[in-house]
Amino acid sequence: MALRESIARQTSFSLRLGKTVSSALARDSNLVFSPLSIHAALALVAAGSKGKTQEQILSILHSDSADDLTSLSSQIVSLILADGSAAGGPKLAFANGVWVDASVSLKNSFREAVTSAYKAEAKAVDFQSKADEVREDVNSWVHTLTGGLIKELLPLGSVDSNTKLILGNALYFKGAWDRKFDASQTIESDFYLHDGSTIQAPFMTTKDKQYISSYNDFKVLRLPYKQGEDNREFSMYIFLPEACQGLSSLIDKMASESNFLDYHIPHEKVEPRKFKLPKFKISFGFEVSEILRRLGLSSPFGPYAELTEMADSAVISNNLYVSSIFHKSFLEVNEEGSEAASATAAVVTLKALSYPLEPVDFVADHPFAFLIREDMTKVVLFAGHVLNPLLE
Repeated sequence: MALRESIARQTSFSLRLGKTVSSALARDSNLVFSPLSIHAALALVAAGSKGKTQEQILSILHSDSADDLTSLSSQIVSLILADGSAAGGPKLAFANGVWVDASVSLKNSFREAVTSAYKAEAKAVDFQSKADEVREDVNSWVHTLTGGLIKELLPLGSVDSNTKLILGNALYFKGAWDRKFDASQTIESDFYLHDGSTIQAPFMTTKDKQYISSYNDFKVLRLPYKQGEDNREFSMYIFLPEACQGLSSLIDKMASESNFLDYHIPHEKVEPRKFKLPKFKISFGFEVSEILRRLGLSSPFGPYAELTEMADSAVISNNLYVSSIFHKSFLEVNEEGSEAASATAAVVTLKALSYPLEPVDFVADHPFAFLIREDMTKVVLFAGHVLNPLLE
């Protein structure tokens, strides 16, 4: 499958996942998560599964085969997630990790996928007598890779003597705006919450031209990050409904309309009559398996899981299932740019277009959605929404 088509399918998964997480877990809170991080974890599980389990993962990820997922993950790591800070672009770090109980020997095919495509080291550990030490090791690995932004990915009690594998990844992004906002122009102003009340929040303002597109019931703002010497172009997009209580219907539209992002990305700069965007900082974590069940993925988490392609021993491989998938993300947006991090860990356990040229307002003084994307390939790294910019 062509890379562009694979990424389009990944984006469709990202928006559907965002809608489900938003409605199920973040009706009253700000949200940030990395669909890319969760996609990578599921792709790695798919590489170690077969039968109905693999079929369900491929279905939810809109992929034709586990090999396609492995190829996509490998290309994303090499083409998109290389650190660009030395060349003047965003600082990026992405890594996969696999922790395997010393009693388990991985199948050669799974080990090859882990080390070659996913660039992960399979680390032998002792879950049977040192489960909590391994948990702390995973958390320390995540903490280091995300610049200290993600703490305690795996909660106490999430790893025990029955755990056989942990499949984890961590993603860190820090980019400066192509044109930074002047901190002296940041003002305090009203932000309207979805219940109709207001709060005072700090808003970045500017008179500089901005990439804005306007539609009947929403507007889109593109904020490019400073580009390095390579061809990658990262941007943050703000999706602002016209109605103060219009976020839910806008998220539904984003998830349900085919190629929504392609049709609504602004390409021309417009002079803003009024421009206000709040500063915000979000930390959000959740257990992913229930969300995935809502999307139709249940097989890996139940008694009939077929994770038979991970371990060499039939006795062990026939009795593996995914007990939980933990995910945490962080995002801060200010005058300089934004900093984001994310981590996902799957714990595998034994059973028991029309662009305005006239001046236009962009006043994000009520709930809105956002995402961070690499524009050349169209890969979505982070997504979420802001209900209250003062809440972390």
